[in-house]
Amino acid sequence: MTPEGRPGPSPSRLRALHDEFGQSAWVDNLTRTMLTSGRLADLVGMGVRGVTSNPTIFAKAFESGDAYDAEFSDLVAAHPVDDAYWELVIEDVTGALSVLAPLYEESGGGDGFVSLEVAPAIASDAEATVKAARWLHGRIARPNLLVKIPATEPGVDAIRRMVSEGANINVTLIFGLDRYEAVMEAYLSGLEAFDGDLSTVAGVASFFVSRVDTLVDRRLEEIGTPEALELRGKGAVAQAQVAYQRFLARFSGPRWEALATRGAHPQRPLWASTSTKNPAYPDLLYVDNLIGPDTVNTLPEPTIDAFVDHGTLARTVDADPDGAQKVLDRLADVGVDMDEVATVLEDEGVAAFAKSYDTLIQVLTDKANAA
Repeated sequence: MTPEGRPGPSPSRLRALHDEFGQSAWVDNLTRTMLTSGRLADLVGMGVRGVTSNPTIFAKAFESGDAYDAEFSDLVAAHPVDDAYWELVIEDVTGALSVLAPLYEESGGGDGFVSLEVAPAIASDAEATVKAARWLHGRIARPNLLVKIPATEPGVDAIRRMVSEGANINVTLIFGLDRYEAVMEAYLSGLEAFDGDLSTVAGVASFFVSRVDTLVDRRLEEIGTPEALELRGKGAVAQAQVAYQRFLARFSGPRWEALATRGAHPQRPLWASTSTKNPAYPDLLYVDNLIGPDTVNTLPEPTIDAFVDHGTLARTVDADPDGAQKVLDRLADVGVDMDEVATVLEDEGVAAFAKSYDTLIQVLTDKANAA
């Protein structure tokens, strides 16, 4: 324990996860108190290798406690509420980038990243997304910043364009295999169009997991046959494992080797939404079954604690690729359309992040008016 009573840095399953199995654990949370209390530094000492954030996370941070109140009051006296929000967020992200900078250097640009998302309202506008991503990279200008762009159809175009400019991008809200293929193509095409040092460009593709089971299970229960009900809780892991096979195929062969020779890093799959939503399922269902080289798992803090306590240490993501494909085939046979599932979840994901952002801006507006 540290003198403040926090868990101190120590060897853990998180370190073994990376050192023995090639997977990086990132924490899916960022708040001002994590920085001021030293909690983020402690997590890095335990083996956490990156940070992700999104509007929902920031909304919870702003609404709980008073960590931002004094600074917000000063900012809103001279700036619109939206601008004040971004200044607060950028300060948090910049602080986290400093905490992770030594790991970024030590890993040769392989880890130590902090992700910040463009405004959700522009998810359907490629031009606005490119403009926002350029602004964030220019405003923060740190090599270990990843700007998050959602994998909508317009977003895929924005991703290719940003990578072609040498920008680090975390592609978020991927729910299906077809869209994942388009995301990988955007990354590769962007690298091919970039005439700079490819070793400075990093990217991850955030494939969402547990939300897939939430909707697939609902479809299976609506179908109601024994064959359908037997597949509950299996679709999300199977789809992610098949996605990993797609990753291995894309990031091998002559096309990739030509880029790798120029110093390119692969666009690692990042397993997102990995906390178990259904209490009937194991708490680490979406962690223990997706471990493998060149992957990231972004975990809420309770899931990190659970993994440190009793997580599996084994290469599981490609232990049975044929079995994973058979699960997807069986889902199709009983009537679950995974393309429809992906479309619904993408729409819901974009809407949820936009709602969180709008709610947060309204909360801050109310605070400003009250002040």
